[in-house]
Amino acid sequence: MFDVIAQGDGPLFMDPDPDKAREFFRTKKRAMANKLMTVREAVEKFVHDGEYLAIGGFGANRIPTAICHEIVRQRKKNLIFAGHTSTHDFQILAAGEVFDRCDIAYIIGLEARGLSPNARRYMESGKVTVCEWTNYAMALRLKAAAMGVSFVPGRNIMGTDTFKHSAVKVVQCPFTGKKMALYPALWPDVAAIHVHEADVFGNCRIRGISIADLELARAAKHLIITCERLVHNEEIRSDPTQTVIPYFLVDAVCEVPFGSYPGNMPYEYYSDEEHLKKWLQVETDPEEFRKFLDEQIYGTKDFNEYLELNGGIERINQLRAQEHLIELD
Repeated sequence: MFDVIAQGDGPLFMDPDPDKAREFFRTKKRAMANKLMTVREAVEKFVHDGEYLAIGGFGANRIPTAICHEIVRQRKKNLIFAGHTSTHDFQILAAGEVFDRCDIAYIIGLEARGLSPNARRYMESGKVTVCEWTNYAMALRLKAAAMGVSFVPGRNIMGTDTFKHSAVKVVQCPFTGKKMALYPALWPDVAAIHVHEADVFGNCRIRGISIADLELARAAKHLIITCERLVHNEEIRSDPTQTVIPYFLVDAVCEVPFGSYPGNMPYEYYSDEEHLKKWLQVETDPEEFRKFLDEQIYGTKDFNEYLELNGGIERINQLRAQEHLIELD
């Protein structure tokens, strides 16, 4: 048994017991069945009030924006959120106040674009209970869950204020006598990941960096996939080495072309910096922001209507050209 040398005072929102997780995964259906459904159907079926939600992607890259919108549109509440490399996805979910607990690694900021005024107001309102981590720490927590163990050791975070407000425990390594930080496993109730291609069964291809999404896919109890394109299973079988998320991890497949907008989709389209700037500007006035949300999310029936409101395929083509460095006339 390890002797705990020090531990953070942050709350642990999810039980890291691997045997309890196995009780769920033992009964999870893993059939190679057609899982195609709409975003609305997927959120209705797999996202429930009070559950733990994790979102894939990194920053504004390859985020499942359509899922975030639908969670807000359906007015989900009291979720726990994994604030892991979260930018515009966090901004959307904070706008709907869908979560009241948050594991914080990177939130509120939209990287070089600045801070989200509304997300900052929400996090400073006292409505959200938090536990602090680092991005690497959150990745290790997902890795532990993917491995089916209750924790994995690491050497970052120790000696920081982040450690003080985390749920990390520091122990003495039984092999070397050195101090090691132990990161508890994290099994989200539901996760959403946006990918480049998928078949109807859930076999997925991702181009570019995957960050912690491969571990997230294996850690999540339920997994919703949104994809730029549906491809035939014969295409998947023609080059199986490109499949990074296999079908048996997936519960829902939603075809959502341009589904990361206004974020960036590597090799597909660039982020809409003008639209992201508009979000940041309108958030400075809470009343104007409420009107903006009514127009952009609550007043639209789905993500396609949101795209049309913001330039539709003409704007997407401009962003595609920007991603590929093509000059338009």
